[in-house]
Amino acid sequence: MDDLFLRIAAASEISEANARQAVGYILAYMQVESEDDSIDSMIAATPGAADALGSASGYDGSGGIMTLGARLMGLGLDMGQIRDIAETLVTAAREHAGDETVDRAIASVPALAQFA
Repeated sequence: MDDLFLRIAAASEISEANARQAVGYILAYMQVESEDDSIDSMIAATPGAADALGSASGYDGSGGIMTLGARLMGLGLDMGQIRDIAETLVTAAREHAGDETVDRAIASVPALAQFA
């Protein structure tokens, strides 16, 4: 389970705790913004993802992409680190949930659809 957060921490040069919380924020946002069950499938298949949701410090994913960005920057992350976290999370999710599920999950979130 901690492998995901170790990978993200190394890729973005942040603590494992911040990696866990950042992933939680991203996944909470995705759950709120999407009506597609692929998000839940992706979370269930990716070791550590469900645990990360519990680390989202009361953030329920609402407020849009700007609120997500503010939460992530509140962890002290810059745009490069946020990109590194997202890319590493997507890579890990693809390894466990498969390309089709992850692509569908990303495409189902309007602000992220351009990255699918």
